[in-house]
Amino acid sequence: MLSQAYASTIRCVPGLPLNFYLRAHKVRYVIEFHNVHKTYRVAGKDIPALHSTSLRVESGQVFGLIGHSGAGKSTLLRLINRLETPSGGKIIVDNEDVTAMDANGLRRFRQQVGMIFQHFNLLASKTVADNVAMPLTLAGELSRSAIDQRVAELLERVGLSDHAKKYPAQLSGGQKQRVGIARALATKPKVLLCDEATSALDPQTTASVLQLLAEINRELKLTIVLITHEMDVIRRVCDVVAVMDAGVIVEQGPVAEVFLHPKHPTTRRFVQEDEQIDESEQRDDFAHVPGRIVRLTFQGEATYAPLLGTIARETGVDYSILAGRIDRIKDTPYGQLTLAITGGDMEAAFARFIAADVHMEVLR
Repeated sequence: MLSQAYASTIRCVPGLPLNFYLRAHKVRYVIEFHNVHKTYRVAGKDIPALHSTSLRVESGQVFGLIGHSGAGKSTLLRLINRLETPSGGKIIVDNEDVTAMDANGLRRFRQQVGMIFQHFNLLASKTVADNVAMPLTLAGELSRSAIDQRVAELLERVGLSDHAKKYPAQLSGGQKQRVGIARALATKPKVLLCDEATSALDPQTTASVLQLLAEINRELKLTIVLITHEMDVIRRVCDVVAVMDAGVIVEQGPVAEVFLHPKHPTTRRFVQEDEQIDESEQRDDFAHVPGRIVRLTFQGEATYAPLLGTIARETGVDYSILAGRIDRIKDTPYGQLTLAITGGDMEAAFARFIAADVHMEVLR
């Protein structure tokens, strides 16, 4: 049976059988969780941090986990590289069962999983170059000259070649995180884990770090799993998102689908926070507006098409724009308009919107 996680990543065309996608869409999973759960023992009581969870992350995918504090996202992330030991279930990373590994196996495995942290975790007494070299030095597999060459390549990639001899205290927050990214890439990992990597940074620096991560994902085909409490971070870089609440994944799917058409109340709250929408205020604002109120969502080229005017002329409806925005989800433009529609042939107008592949929600 096709898993829910797998099915949610496939965009199906009506009329084509599911077997078509199983044949045509060959997927390699780098990370698999099978009924994984984690419980902590606190004051004689078992406190669940992660309830039984099954998920799959495709090779080369940027997979985002979003949730408020205490949702279980950090626990899930740290289970991937076994910084946390699961209470049950099986974790497969790059076709290896990491739940069955001994200490030596884990040391070898962790060289293939890079990690960057919210507070950078750089060694203050080491230079930038020495911080980046640390994983290679500990691995003990390369000569000093080979390590120096690799460090120089990494610092050039993250734009810090001129800062190699500086110490962390001499760097800005964004520069420190770039050092952290270079260090995480030192051993040429197959997976990169990002633990709230931008939450300590200002918006402009956050944007540049996210752009760097997106470039690394494209260039190296590196699988990235990141956790955040900000929907904007998910929107900028992720392919797939899982929304967590109280140790459970409550909604999961392609970012555009989850972001534009949220189903679970937790997801809707994240979207409203991102768009700075207060539902009760919005209801009050719309109470005196006549007509039917609808929200239209446009994606891709339809975002810029002169569809609204055309349909209004054809069907004789009038409309007032109550709210609107145009933005991007990763590389895909989208637009949302909230309209009050009066007069004319409303049903014909609604049918035309749907026929034009515009997602429509009737709010009132």
